[in-house]
Amino acid sequence: MSINTIIAGQELAWQETALCAQAGPEFFFPAPGSSTREAKQLCGSCEGRQACLEYALANDERFGVWGGLSEQERLQLQRSRA
Repeated sequence: MSINTIIAGQELAWQETALCAQAGPEFFFPAPGSSTREAKQLCGSCEGRQACLEYALANDERFGVWGGLSEQERLQLQRSRA
């Protein structure tokens, strides 16, 4: 096992306990125009929320709710960080 594999595993460890893993993808990737409120509420209770958000930002995830933020909210956050 390489050091890169170990580092990648540590960076994604939050996924093992993430609440989203129990809800299903349709919950976090709703149809256009659908509400993201329930997904965001679940994210608010998740211990991995910040790690999830940082993962989404680092990997340019453009769809769905990640770390409690929608696509537009993540885009705004990225712009404010720049």
